[in-house]
Amino acid sequence: MLKIAYSEIFRYHVPEKHRFPMKKYTMIPERLLAEGTITTENFFAPRALTEDEILSTHTAEYWHKLKTQTLSAKEARPIGFEMTPELVERGRHIAHATYQCALYAKQYGIAMNVAGGTHHSFADHGEGFCVFNDVCIASNLLLSRGEAQKILIVDLDVHQGNGNASIMADEPRVFVFSMHGAKNYPFRKPPSDLDIELPNDTGDADYLSVLKDTLPRLITEVAPDMIFYQSAVDVLATDKLGKLALTQAGCYERDRFVLSQAKDAGIPVAVVMGGGYSEDINDVVEAHCNTFRLAQALFFAG
Repeated sequence: MLKIAYSEIFRYHVPEKHRFPMKKYTMIPERLLAEGTITTENFFAPRALTEDEILSTHTAEYWHKLKTQTLSAKEARPIGFEMTPELVERGRHIAHATYQCALYAKQYGIAMNVAGGTHHSFADHGEGFCVFNDVCIASNLLLSRGEAQKILIVDLDVHQGNGNASIMADEPRVFVFSMHGAKNYPFRKPPSDLDIELPNDTGDADYLSVLKDTLPRLITEVAPDMIFYQSAVDVLATDKLGKLALTQAGCYERDRFVLSQAKDAGIPVAVVMGGGYSEDINDVVEAHCNTFRLAQALFFAG
C-alpha cells in the first residue's frame, strides 16, 4: 500500500494574501480521495521529532531559540511565517513524517509526504518557509541507526536546496543533486555534490533531456540504498516564483522518469513535495496530485 504522511498540523494559519499556498495541504488529499486514487487507509499520522532527533542535524542554540520562542525578529524574518509554538510543532511533525516515509519506502518501495522538502533550513537557522530541514534530519537518522548506508537526494525544486548543500557538505554518505533555476533564490548557493543550473524559460524538452542524461548516471555512480525525491512543482511556467517553463505534461514526465528510475533500480524512494506558487492554486494541486497518481500506478497497480 502507498503510505502517505498527512496531518492537519501541516496547514498553518497565514494571512489571506500570503504567497505560500497553505490550502494545498488539504486540497491534495481531498482531491485524491474524491477521485478514488487513494482511500483513507493510505494515510498515516506522523509523530513529532524528539529533541535528540532535532539535534542530529540542527544546533543546540537554534533549537533552544525555537523551543523558547526567542529568535530575534531579524532571525525569524527570513523564514517567512509568523514565529509561534504552533509553527515549531508543525515543523517537528513534517520532518519526522519524512523519516517515517523513508522507513515505509524500505518496506513498500515508495512512500510520500504531503508536505516536506524544507531544503532552505540550515543547521543554525531557517529561511525560505523552512524551519527544520526534513530530508537532512531523515538522512542523518537513517545513517546513525544503520537503516541506510548511502543516500541520494534528488532535488528538483526550482530553487537550489542551499540548506541541504550546507548541512551535507562534509557527509560523504549523502550525495546532494540539485537541478534548479540559475537566476533565482537563493542568490548565494553553497555547492551541492552536483548542481545543474538552468537558464530562465527552460521548457519541457531541454529540462527532460538534462534530467534523463544525468539521473541514471548518478544512480549507477552513487549506488544509493535510499533516494529522497523533492518533487516540487515550482518548475511550472505558471509559477510566480519559478522562472522556468515546464507544462503540466512536462512535470508529469519528470516525475514518471524519477520514480521509474528508482523502481527499476530497486531503490526505495521517499517523496516530499517542496514548493509550488502558481497564481491558480489548482495548477499547484493538480501537479502535486500527479506525483501521487504516478506513485500509485507505478508501484501498486494490479
